[in-house]
Amino acid sequence: MNHSPELNSPGSNKKISIKVFGVGGAGCNAAGYMARQSFPNVTLVALNTDVQSLADCAVQEKFCLGASLTHGLGAGGDPEVGRAAAEGDLETLRDYCKGTEIVFIVAGLGGGTGTGASSVIARAAKDSGALVLGIVTMPFDFEGGRRQRQAQLGLQQIKAMADAVICLPNQKVFKLIDTKTTVLNTFNVTNELLAQGVFGISRLLTQTGLINVDFADLASATRNSHAESSFATAEATGEKRAQEIVEKLFAHPMLESGQLMGESNSILVSLAGGSDLTLAEVNEVMEEINGRCENANIIFGAVIDENFSNRLSVTLVASGKGKSEEKAAPTPRANHRATHPAPSPVESPSQLLDGAPSPRPMSRITAPAPEMSEEKKGDLLTKQVGGRTRKTASRMRQNELPLEIVSKGRFEKSEPTIHRGEDLDLPTYIRRGIGFN
Repeated sequence: MNHSPELNSPGSNKKISIKVFGVGGAGCNAAGYMARQSFPNVTLVALNTDVQSLADCAVQEKFCLGASLTHGLGAGGDPEVGRAAAEGDLETLRDYCKGTEIVFIVAGLGGGTGTGASSVIARAAKDSGALVLGIVTMPFDFEGGRRQRQAQLGLQQIKAMADAVICLPNQKVFKLIDTKTTVLNTFNVTNELLAQGVFGISRLLTQTGLINVDFADLASATRNSHAESSFATAEATGEKRAQEIVEKLFAHPMLESGQLMGESNSILVSLAGGSDLTLAEVNEVMEEINGRCENANIIFGAVIDENFSNRLSVTLVASGKGKSEEKAAPTPRANHRATHPAPSPVESPSQLLDGAPSPRPMSRITAPAPEMSEEKKGDLLTKQVGGRTRKTASRMRQNELPLEIVSKGRFEKSEPTIHRGEDLDLPTYIRRGIGFN
């Protein structure tokens, strides 16, 4: 693989093979959105376990994953089904990736196909020698704890396979829309963000311009780093467009209002402008970014595109240590439970029903009395007799109660019940001479 392709004539494109896989429902929607845009030098492929979703996708190249397993009916929200479907077509996926230098995997995590199949596709692309970049979305908070947990697990799996993963939490989209934005338009915003990520990176690599970035530059920064990244795009027009671009980037919610830029160890910047783009504008933007990201390895390029006349566009990808892992905690519910102490181990089924631990049974084994010499025994008896024990003994002496002897009445002439010489008609305490206090 040629990691440093030769440049064509000025204004032409560099020869780099780029393929975008839209995986699952959300991934196919994003790929369909890209297909309706002007997306040169990029091959789009839609992959899903749902035949109907593929039929509605605007992408020309499509493939149904695990058709023999799911019968084209989808993964039912189960990532394990999505993974098994992709594993069953692993050789086909490798064939799709052959000869491709950069593979983008675009998916929405939390469901079945996108969550389970993305890491398998990333592995197939890596086996084919491609640089693998994932761009994934995370569920909205209202989608529930189960999808959140599935998404976190899927994110860790694709990060383990891909060279880098750009993560877009859908919850942050609320900061880009207003309360009147429809559901359809909201998902169009998400699709546009995914498209901008792919387009910004591919444009940086395939178009020549003022400052070029080679494939080798991107590969050296991302290959086998398995980093989680965030990205943002901004556009501006007019005389102060460079200053406006910087302000938009530093306030962008996807970059935590610029905080992630300062915490990241790798920054990729792609600038695009028309023929009126000046080096002074490039310098102004990059000076501000460098000042915010002093410890980061910055890769940047600036390209000339006639479609950007009087307009400046910047795509920025921040990756590495700055991406916090606090979302690895599955859900707020799980965190709430974590504040309570863990219950003690269950000892019996009845304990499960009653909800309270059963008392521990007493041991049947009695420890033997300690050995004592005859001298100590005598001393102990003396103390007991001479001390409080004597008073206690006198107080506990039994006396016969002055009970009145009552005749048997109408049973006086009845024959007594004699057993072994004892009259059982008499109370036991009388027959045995037991006295009471």
